[in-house]
Amino acid sequence: MIRNQIQSNELVLEIAHLGRQHPSPPPLSEFFPFRHYLSQDGSLMGLDEIDGLWTRREVLTRFLLLSAVLDQGPDLEGVRLLVKSVVNDLYRREIRIFHKPLEFFREFGISIDRILQEHDSIKEIRADDWARVNKTSANKYNLFLDNSKQALNYAVSRWGTALCLPLLLEKERSQEDTIEPLVDYFESWPSAEIMSQQIKDHRRYGLGKAIGDKAGHLFAKWYVYTFRLVKRKGNTWGPLSHELPLDSNVGRVLFRTGFLLDWASIEDYERWNVIQRGKGKGGLDYLRVTNIRGKKSTRAEISGEFGEAYKSVVLEHLAVQRRVPTKIEIQRIPNALLLDSGYAIGDLDDGLVHIGTNYCFNHDVPRCTDCPINGMCRGYQTAQDLITRYRT
Repeated sequence: MIRNQIQSNELVLEIAHLGRQHPSPPPLSEFFPFRHYLSQDGSLMGLDEIDGLWTRREVLTRFLLLSAVLDQGPDLEGVRLLVKSVVNDLYRREIRIFHKPLEFFREFGISIDRILQEHDSIKEIRADDWARVNKTSANKYNLFLDNSKQALNYAVSRWGTALCLPLLLEKERSQEDTIEPLVDYFESWPSAEIMSQQIKDHRRYGLGKAIGDKAGHLFAKWYVYTFRLVKRKGNTWGPLSHELPLDSNVGRVLFRTGFLLDWASIEDYERWNVIQRGKGKGGLDYLRVTNIRGKKSTRAEISGEFGEAYKSVVLEHLAVQRRVPTKIEIQRIPNALLLDSGYAIGDLDDGLVHIGTNYCFNHDVPRCTDCPINGMCRGYQTAQDLITRYRT
């Protein structure tokens, strides 16, 4: 690796270290149906124990799939409050949507009412603070995604789609006497990375537009690393077995710190439509982070120690191809940099989320002076335009 890429390596390790100190999992202890799953120290216990018709592992997997689908939008804290409030209220009413997904639809009027009422309550509590931090109007506060204001659309396309997958698998596998139909389906794939792709893309079971690449990788992170629900062993279901969930927070931090520029040029990102001139808020340049996926580095060759690490990740951890790779895909570089470090891709994601939601805000006056990685950030140290000129 050249000098800048060595700095990139050091940056990734520092952010992963920070992420291990600041994990960001869904707080299971605050969810009514999972309180008896936790020991006094908060750790999961008895994943193989039966709860209703299914194992605890199966019920939690259903919950995490729904949470990953919903864990999007401009206010992560608000989204998680919404999920927690709705789930807890439905379970108190004996509408046990993870144990019996069909109940969400049988009591659909109640489900929609609870989503609407909880959304309005959260907006009243959080909209002003959210607007002040993000320099926007509180009237724009909306957790329904896709700029939709209709609870019916949100309930069906997001909640309903995520709950229909385990429901479909229940029906189809009823003769197999399985107590983990969703778990069995997910772990039938060769690696966590392939699973994360098939959650979206599978012709019969894929969630399609209800879930993005970021959410699929977020689910893989929670399933494999955060909650360690996975039963399969080996590298393809280990801490580097899936790619980094790429969203606006992650992309913004990686761009401003200079990480992305260590592996390709501004002109490359513009050509790939990652940088879209004049299409950001206030007429600034827009970073469409999701367009990075699949793009090849123009500043690194697959050689030396780093090249060997990259090959190992692609072939033995992600298991996404059989032939030895000859080009470096940018979104897989963090996995290679973390190989043999003791850190997981989940640690890196937690660190990026921590920085992106607490310091590296999507405007021109983020909390750079307080940011724990400002000494390694190119935007803060030498290239202010990486902060002032671009929005995600």
